[in-house]
Formats: sequence, C-alpha cells, structure tokens
Amino acid sequence: MNIIVSGCPRSGTSMMMRILEKAGIPPATDKVRKPNQDNPRGYFEIDNIVDRLGQDPNMVFGFGGRALKVIHYGLKILPEGDYKILYVERDLDEVMASMERMAGITDPDRAGTKKAFERLAKKVKAHIDSRKDMKVLYISHRSLVTDPGPEIDGIIEFLKIDPQKRGEMIDAIDPALYRNRAC
Repeated sequence: MNIIVSGCPRSGTSMMMRILEKAGIPPATDKVRKPNQDNPRGYFEIDNIVDRLGQDPNMVFGFGGRALKVIHYGLKILPEGDYKILYVERDLDEVMASMERMAGITDPDRAGTKKAFERLAKKVKAHIDSRKDMKVLYISHRSLVTDPGPEIDGIIEFLKIDPQKRGEMIDAIDPALYRNRAC
C-alpha cells in the first residue's frame, strides 16, 4: 500500500505529513525545500515530485512505508497500484490568501482563479473516484485545526494506526499556524 498525502497547494498537506510522522509513518522527503516563514515546520516533500513522476511514474513504488506528498493534480500520473490517499480540503479563499501572502502579491482575478481551482478539484476527485486502486479519506483542514479529534480518529481508522499515537498526532497540529482564515 502507498500512502499519499494530497490536496491543492497551501491546503495543509505539510501539517498532514507532520501528523503522520508522529503516528510513526515517516515522510518521503529529500529535505531540499527548507522550512521558512510560510511553513516554519517544513514542507515534507520530494522536490519536483510531479515532474519526476511524469518521467518515471513507477518511482512512486520506491517509498515503501513512507508517506509521499503529491499535489492534487499529480494524482492522475500515478500508475495502477494500491493507494490510500489523505486528501486535505481547505476553503479556497483561505488557500488563495495563503498563496498571495506567500508570493507577496494580490491576484487581480481572484474570482477567476477560484473558479479554476474549483474546476480542477472537481476533476481530481472524479479521477480518484474512477480509480478502483485508490481509496481516499477527505479531511477538512478547518476541522483538523479547530477540532482535531474526529479527523484524527478517521485517519487512525483509515490507515490502521495504533490509537495510542492519537495524542502525539494531535500535538503535531499548531493552531497558531492557521493564519489565513476565511471569516
């Protein structure tokens, strides 16, 4: 089984990787992208993973026992296999605010960009649903940060994690890093 953490950019996938690490599932990371003010606890990713998977899709099978972060549009590249996907969903206004803050610019066509993100998410979910080799657990970013217990319990059940890891998994969540909230 391949554990994949996914979602759109700035949706909380790095937080999810930290949670899994505390659960005893190590992250697949090359540590190229260093922690910064936007992700002070780190990114937990393989640099250019979607490009690399595009060149060699079977490389996904080389991360046995580790969680791999693949941005949502990269899921279509994954070859047939056995996948458990933790898909983090976040309010798109929050995602866009986080992206704008990170880039230091304001999107002049935020409404158009939001619609494009909505269309892409719909296509990605349809792709996941069409694949019999992909099982997915959708996780609410907001719930994970504001009331993590039920979301953590779902993750524990989905991945068959030792329930004694629950407290450590919850402790991996830093509500102070939830800085771009939609009202």
